[in-house]
Amino acid sequence: MTIAIHGLNVARGIAIGRAVLVVSSRLDVAHYFIQPQEVDAELDRVRAARDAVAEELERLRASVSQLKRDEAPHELAGLLEVHLMLLQDEALSDGVRHWIADRLYNAEWALTSQLEVVARQFDEMEDEYLRERKADLEQVVERILRQMKGTAAVLAPPPPPPRKTPLEAGDDADGFDAPLVLIAHDLSPADMVQFKKSVFAGFVTDVGGRTSHTAIVARSMDIPAVVGARVASQLVRQDDWVIIDGDAGVVIVDPSPIILAEYGFKQRQGELERERLWRLRHRPAVTLDGERIELLANIEMPEDTAAAMQAGAQGVGLFRSEFLFMGREARHLTRLPDEEEQYEAYRRAVEGMQGMPVTIRTIDIGADKPLDGKAARQEYLNPALGLRAIRWSLSEPAMFLAQLRAILRAAAHGPVNLLIPMLAHAREIRQTLVFIDKARAELQARGDTAGPVRLGAMIEVPAAALSLSVFLKHFDFLSIGTNDLIQYTLAIDRADESVAHLYDASHPAVLRLVAQTIAEARRLGKGVSVCGEMAGDVHFTRLLLGLGLRSFSMHPSQILTVKQEVLRADAGKLADWARQVVESDDPAELLGR
Repeated sequence: MTIAIHGLNVARGIAIGRAVLVVSSRLDVAHYFIQPQEVDAELDRVRAARDAVAEELERLRASVSQLKRDEAPHELAGLLEVHLMLLQDEALSDGVRHWIADRLYNAEWALTSQLEVVARQFDEMEDEYLRERKADLEQVVERILRQMKGTAAVLAPPPPPPRKTPLEAGDDADGFDAPLVLIAHDLSPADMVQFKKSVFAGFVTDVGGRTSHTAIVARSMDIPAVVGARVASQLVRQDDWVIIDGDAGVVIVDPSPIILAEYGFKQRQGELERERLWRLRHRPAVTLDGERIELLANIEMPEDTAAAMQAGAQGVGLFRSEFLFMGREARHLTRLPDEEEQYEAYRRAVEGMQGMPVTIRTIDIGADKPLDGKAARQEYLNPALGLRAIRWSLSEPAMFLAQLRAILRAAAHGPVNLLIPMLAHAREIRQTLVFIDKARAELQARGDTAGPVRLGAMIEVPAAALSLSVFLKHFDFLSIGTNDLIQYTLAIDRADESVAHLYDASHPAVLRLVAQTIAEARRLGKGVSVCGEMAGDVHFTRLLLGLGLRSFSMHPSQILTVKQEVLRADAGKLADWARQVVESDDPAELLGR
């Protein structure tokens, strides 16, 4: 019987193939009490398993560094680094020691108990990307459990030889080639490395979101993926035929011949469309009426510049520097990436863009988004409104100055824009400018070269959007972070599933703040871009062009699709329509959403 499972569409396209299931070792964990004299032995078991996993991850990381990009996405190296740091996290090890020594739990029970404690802390985090790092912690614990059980493999027993789809093979379906699709509760970066020599046409996971590592890797590999499919791994059986609709976020199990034919046609059409889009990568992004549009890339790591260049990006509009800090111990700043480590990362990004500008955002992390498990133990009445982004940076002068010095040094190697997140007050602006001047003075005093930077501010708090005159006195450009602007304007916690459906990019209040920001920046001759999800959503491309936006920043995989919309648009003729949309009580209707 055909089953349709709905999830989140995180990587576009259609995949059709046989299911390969990944099993979870956490489903079978023994629970029993130990004797006091057995405590040391249980602690040794955990320690030995942890050390073995660390060695395994180090070997995997070394193997990734030697592979070509088409053999393993570069994102895997950074994600493996996150897993190595989580493996040494004190919140995990101290908690496990407590359960074993004080409660006399067996080692496996202690691990899963502490996992649940830390997992709840991750669930309370406001930031979607960091909240989904809970999955990384779960995978680290799972690898330790596998070591303790003596189980190294993560795949179910090998599937039988591949064959064609039922529609292709006719009555005799055995013995023919067919693609494989991976179905799992979740996938770790280490699992992805182990699968690098396999040919998977797509991925489906029960958990995860648009910024989960599976989504990141799937997008980098440009293969269809659906995450957050909840019960997919329970409903799909080994070797089932599965269709992954990465455009709609739907997984179809055991499809009928009619459905197979329909999706086979969609798949071929999608491949033709990608080939056509690929031919646009070197074509200038110019509207029909001659307006030149800047299409930039959002990146997380220096190596992402390769994908940006390949997609024809004209620069980096957002380098999320917090990815360099992930998994570090916040209370011990020496464990954070120091100035030299950051400088090398920023320099590689600048050089990777070959003379095109790189916009580096200072760390957007803190309080509700801790860098370590212990900081997450603090309680907040509303973590979405806590100590984060520039607020956290200003509260940690040594860390902030080190980052600013690293960015200024990297600016000597090419054009760099310095972007400050979540500013809302004039005093925050003044404090930030003082820190930048101090960082430059410190470099000068020690004889280091600091390059020039253009200063920019994120507009992601309604207070900022309503105080543009203050911002534009001090900054060279503005970058509208629509993800947070929507959340704060509509008072919607994206982490709360009960209200997530109210998160609406086309809400009149949101569009009016965006329109106002673009208009005011243009009036004063200052640069303005959009770097949130709205920039890569083709449903909004014509509207943003009509409102006067000339700079978009998005994931590299979205650039060519947006470029196609730009090439088809007449920006001048869109102005009146865009004004009508913004003034409408129901913009979604005019946008066709």
